[in-house]
Amino acid sequence: MHVNFLLFEALTQLDLAGPYEILARLPGVTIDFVSPTLDPVRSDRGLIMMPTTTLELAAPCDLLVVPGGPGTDDALIDPRWISFITQQASSARYILGICTGSLLLGAAGLLHGKRAACHWQSREFIAAFGGIPDASRTCVDGNIFTSGGVTSGIDMALRAVALMFDEDTARQIQLQIEYDPEPPFEGGRPETSPPAIVEHCLAATQQRRTIRAGIVKQAVAALKS
Repeated sequence: MHVNFLLFEALTQLDLAGPYEILARLPGVTIDFVSPTLDPVRSDRGLIMMPTTTLELAAPCDLLVVPGGPGTDDALIDPRWISFITQQASSARYILGICTGSLLLGAAGLLHGKRAACHWQSREFIAAFGGIPDASRTCVDGNIFTSGGVTSGIDMALRAVALMFDEDTARQIQLQIEYDPEPPFEGGRPETSPPAIVEHCLAATQQRRTIRAGIVKQAVAALKS
């Protein structure tokens, strides 16, 4: 089984690293990190990551993994990324979108009529691409696997392993990494967090949401052209 991870500037590294930790433990799996060049790629928080292949040279994959993050905004209107996702998805058995990576699947025309999860602050944009926003932490519709916020990529990858292989394999990996989350505070979703925390979070990210709304309009226009 071969897996291709998209690796673009300003992605959120846990969107990539969480699913990678799960999928890399599968027997016989090979993994590539795909970028336009082999130059180092900086995450939104400054972590440096190295591609293993380029958009031009990447092999077809069984599973395509699309992370999210602030860099999603640039990728949404970059024909290189949209063309690559479209091409890879045409032969991939499964496609996994993490957090706002779901929007990239939408920009590639993969979400029309399908349910899809996304980060709670960007979930509304799923509808702009003809998709059906799903508030679940993880969502499966056909061969499209999507998940909500950053940490949900771990959950989605485990769920994908159970569906692609079997539940025992997923459970063994879950035990290997001792994945038994116990958050120190109630919250983590807007409906379970205190209103003041939600308001503060929204205020801190207002500029990003405004920028993303405009870029989504451009991506939708490109998809329809």
